Amino acid sequence: MSADAVVHGGVVQGAVVHVIDDDESVRKSLDFLLRAAGFRTATYETATAFLQALPDVAPGCIVTDVKMPEVSGVELLKTLRAREVRMPVVVITGHADVPMAVEAMKNGAVDFLEKPFDDEVLLVSIRTALAAAASAAEREAARNDLRTRIAALSRREREVLDGLVAGKPNKTIAWDLGISPRTVEIYRANVMTKMRAVSLSELVRMTLLAALEDQPAGSADPVR
Repeated sequence: MSADAVVHGGVVQGAVVHVIDDDESVRKSLDFLLRAAGFRTATYETATAFLQALPDVAPGCIVTDVKMPEVSGVELLKTLRAREVRMPVVVITGHADVPMAVEAMKNGAVDFLEKPFDDEVLLVSIRTALAAAASAAEREAARNDLRTRIAALSRREREVLDGLVAGKPNKTIAWDLGISPRTVEIYRANVMTKMRAVSLSELVRMTLLAALEDQPAGSADPVR
């Protein structure tokens, strides 16, 4: 889901609902329903066809039958997870396919609907899935921005940041790094500026959000 997608009138703008069902009448019915509700759609006869188109598909969510030839809904979910595709998936199932739907939920489906289902139930499920995905995309974009700021820190600035996040005072950080407390203050000011933090508490929160431990240290800094 693109971070640029926004919710308007119950519909996530810019998102596409990808409908996968080997039954042509069901595909057309779902396509008509979703378009009438204001969604952009794309339809696929099989999961294989969707996977072949996957590199070029627009972000959004997937509505798929669970029982299909070639690749089932469950196998589709496993493939999407292996490829790290994060589009939410709503599974449609017949009464006898409920165990498969449960397995689909265990493999990442956000919801499953048993046929016959009320049109509004499907629309609500899709709106909820898209809104949640858009929110997750926004959070990930924010994390990526923070990670970019952290990557711009020099090695010494990163070391000072580590000390600050650990709750150490300037004097302790200075002792650990073999530099003067005054130099720590300079690095601390640099870190606050580069991270665009207005307080230490905000700096700590930003660092934790960015999952600091996964970020590589920046370039070496000659200042001691």
